Amino acid sequence: MDWFEKVPKVELHLHLEGAIPHAALWQLVQKYGGDSSVRKFEDLQARFEYRDFPHFLETWAWKNGYLREYEDFEFIAEAIARKLNDQNVRYVEAFYSPSDFVHHGLQTQRVTEAIRAGLDQVSGIEIALVADLVRNYGPDQATLTLREVQEVRSLGVIGIGLGGAEHEYPPELFQNAFHIARESGFYTTAHAGEAAGAQSVRRAINDLRIDRIGHGVRANEDEELLELLATTRLPLEMCPISNIKTGVVGSLDQHPIRSFFERGILVTVNTDDPEMFGNTLAQEYRLLELELGFSRAQTRQLILNGIEASWMPPDRKQLMQQTFQTDPAWSEQPSSNRDSSI
Repeated sequence: MDWFEKVPKVELHLHLEGAIPHAALWQLVQKYGGDSSVRKFEDLQARFEYRDFPHFLETWAWKNGYLREYEDFEFIAEAIARKLNDQNVRYVEAFYSPSDFVHHGLQTQRVTEAIRAGLDQVSGIEIALVADLVRNYGPDQATLTLREVQEVRSLGVIGIGLGGAEHEYPPELFQNAFHIARESGFYTTAHAGEAAGAQSVRRAINDLRIDRIGHGVRANEDEELLELLATTRLPLEMCPISNIKTGVVGSLDQHPIRSFFERGILVTVNTDDPEMFGNTLAQEYRLLELELGFSRAQTRQLILNGIEASWMPPDRKQLMQQTFQTDPAWSEQPSSNRDSSI
């Protein structure tokens, strides 16, 4: 176990449905069957290679087809929490997408209850929930899902997000839902500047008045937008390996995270859908040092950025920063021999 695995970490952009350990998903495939393309575990692993972003979304929908009963959500939530805990991830704000399962007759409230029941089986890690309203189902369904989530916010639902096909459903369609969310006291974030350009980021900021931006990679197409992000310190939930795997950027050396960091933008590092991309949070940080030249001090700052950008109360943030900085692993120096492969 190297420093990147030992050091305490937080994550702000993690989709629970994209973090199902393969062994757990394989159990669900065996439970329900009916897919001739996945006859053995190796076939399952081979499904997670993508031609482009739309193909990734197709694979996402295929995988979700194996979440059909409330007990499935409790099962995967516990498995995800255990794997994150093993990686010394201490705090997570995790997306879940209840509207993806309406066609199975599953209620948002009971899906949320099942997820919380599974997460509560694991000690040593805190996982707050962020309900993804999912663009693809349109603004009316988004508002309905939000109303349902309001009924179970006591289960640790602290915010809402907006994922899905960004290039087809622009932010302004969801102004009403985000207005209701703000008025209800939810924090807000939206995927922007991933599958669509810098204008998508601007619209998310102006029309949705979000507290964070998911990805934001293509903000580098607009110099004035970059200045705005640096000035306002509006956090970006950046996911470098995800962006490579889905073809948003061609390679890590083309990713703008370092230039964003250097100009004072509040960037955080996250895995997005780790079991769909084969990445871990430790690997994200490791590659930033090896491939993009982040120093160990800068990596520590990125970890602290995650705490700063989180939706914890200020006193909790301060306590977590102190806890991280006094952890035995925090001050360890880099070693010279590390594998840089993705």
